[in-house]
Amino acid sequence: MAGLEGMEQPRGHAHAAAARWSPTVEDERALKALELYGNPTEAEVLLPSRPESAVTARRLTQVVVLRQWGLTPKTTEDAVLLVSELVGNAVRHTGARVFGLRLHRRRGWIRVEVRDPSRGLPCLMPVQAMDISGRGLFLVDKLADRWGADLLPRGKTTWFEMRVTDR
Repeated sequence: MAGLEGMEQPRGHAHAAAARWSPTVEDERALKALELYGNPTEAEVLLPSRPESAVTARRLTQVVVLRQWGLTPKTTEDAVLLVSELVGNAVRHTGARVFGLRLHRRRGWIRVEVRDPSRGLPCLMPVQAMDISGRGLFLVDKLADRWGADLLPRGKTTWFEMRVTDR
């Protein structure tokens, strides 16, 4: 690097991380999450309202969308990103002890729901290029075909839907 001759360069940790991650290992972890927490297509899966639960929600979404439903890697990637955003909002903004995850599929559509006990509705805020937070619903709005929140007697369900091609 220019101007840094003689300085020790940072070691490439990316190679070590790349060697540890593999689709096979991630599939195994996703299947283990399904075994531990249950199938969110059959019943609502309750997860503790902690940041690390986003990993579990992503894995459950991945194994259902990609493996169980056989949808494309792109659809899976988008669904995993959006579930992470909804879970992040539930964990960060609701003060809940648990939240629920549910996935539905009907002809031409998938629907992902995150239920929490707060009746505070999510709000889509304008996003600026240099913002470091607040992009979650912006991403949901851009990538999902539809999204919203349904008030419940005790809380709400925030959801998104995506069109899919049935095989």
